Amino acid sequence: MTTTTFPFDNTYAREMEGFWMAARPAAARAPRLVAFNRELALELGLDADALDSELGARIFSGMELPEGAQPIAQAYAGHQFGGFSPQLGDGRALLLGELVDAHGRRRDVQLKGSGPTHFSRGGDGLSALGPVLREYLVSEAMHVLGVPTTRALAAVVTGEQVYREEPLPGGVFTRVASSHLRVGTFQYFAARNEIEKVRQLADYTIRRHDPDLEGADDRYFRLLERVRDRQAELVAHWMRLGFVHGVMNTDNTSLSGETIDYGPCAFMERYDEGTVFSSIDRNGRYAYGRQPRLALWNLARFAETLLPFIDDDKDRAVERAIEAVEEFGPRYEQRWLAHMRAKIGLATERDGDAELVGALLAAMYAGEIDFTNAFRALCEAAGGQREPVRTLFGGEPAIDAWLERWNERLAHESAEPAARAAAMARVNPAYIPRNHKVEEALAAAVERDDFGPFRELHAVLSRPFDAQEGREAYAQPAPSDAEPYRTFCGT
Repeated sequence: MTTTTFPFDNTYAREMEGFWMAARPAAARAPRLVAFNRELALELGLDADALDSELGARIFSGMELPEGAQPIAQAYAGHQFGGFSPQLGDGRALLLGELVDAHGRRRDVQLKGSGPTHFSRGGDGLSALGPVLREYLVSEAMHVLGVPTTRALAAVVTGEQVYREEPLPGGVFTRVASSHLRVGTFQYFAARNEIEKVRQLADYTIRRHDPDLEGADDRYFRLLERVRDRQAELVAHWMRLGFVHGVMNTDNTSLSGETIDYGPCAFMERYDEGTVFSSIDRNGRYAYGRQPRLALWNLARFAETLLPFIDDDKDRAVERAIEAVEEFGPRYEQRWLAHMRAKIGLATERDGDAELVGALLAAMYAGEIDFTNAFRALCEAAGGQREPVRTLFGGEPAIDAWLERWNERLAHESAEPAARAAAMARVNPAYIPRNHKVEEALAAAVERDDFGPFRELHAVLSRPFDAQEGREAYAQPAPSDAEPYRTFCGT
């Protein structure tokens, strides 16, 4: 029995019988805590000192359950690369329970890689250490970059071997989320024509994420609008950073609007809307530039599950759902352009701003320019130092022409150059999880049990907007002669 209190209040397990299956984590042979988020633990009302220990290793591996934990695997379905799978579910994850944090927000605490469940479909339910560390690094980097995301609480080495193409050290990841409700959760019950369960799920989602809609006559239609707006904002964040999710299936579309599942994700370096990293995305379905379109597609699948509750008249329900879904495009464009204006130092809105941004992106594409470094160099140009951005673009006339257009546009802004440059530096990171640096850190941990590179990279990424002396290499793209980068799901 542990002495550490997790004040669980497990509404999903208590109120949503039939939406999950109970399970127990697999026993870890010799768990070792290799990463622990003390700040998040304190935010969750946990005893960080007690958990940053062998006790924490046992809890976060699933070897020992804290009092009040009620481990369950949630049911869901999903469209995976466009094909519908009627039963997926948590095949290697367990929801331990829910906590209400210091800000009054309800948060899920989930173990990933903790062993088989009812939904494992013949798999072992385990995770290798590499994917655990990747999700820890990237999800926490996304949080600091201001992107809605699930969070990393802990990473554990289990002491067991996981067998994939080769034996690998096993790991368990502890994920914190506003919820694990997905479009695929709704699809699971809608596909079975369990309409009242879909209604029950919608009511629970509203209580959890949009309590102001409770009791409203039009609450299910308005839930669709809320999810639409959260997804528009989320994908706009991804696009402003060059983030490629890689597996935008409906089971990875969170109704809370958080980024979930960091399997084959990566960050684009050279600007190209066709950028794909996932080894299984052979047709580029989830390429960088297609992400807004796929978010819209996923939203339409969610709308389909809600049709019986939007209007008693089926035709009218379809008409209203289409209107709501089609509004995704304008709302996404509005949010994306707001982010891009901030990235180029514009505090006001004028006609032609979208074309100005588009011309910059076209110059980046033509010159095969690093997306992150181009915007960071513009911060210096805003302060009067044009040479870094001109050097980055190789002195091409296209960038000089664009800089002139930009300066003409900046003449309509009131901020002083230094203030503008500082504001731009607060939204244009110097450091992102560079793919080759992530791989170096994972390789050191997995192959040599050396977590120094992982911790150093995590430290760099915890201050992405600050120039960090001696860490310039972390801001550089992969060498030009490097092999094309490929990522894998890690299952």
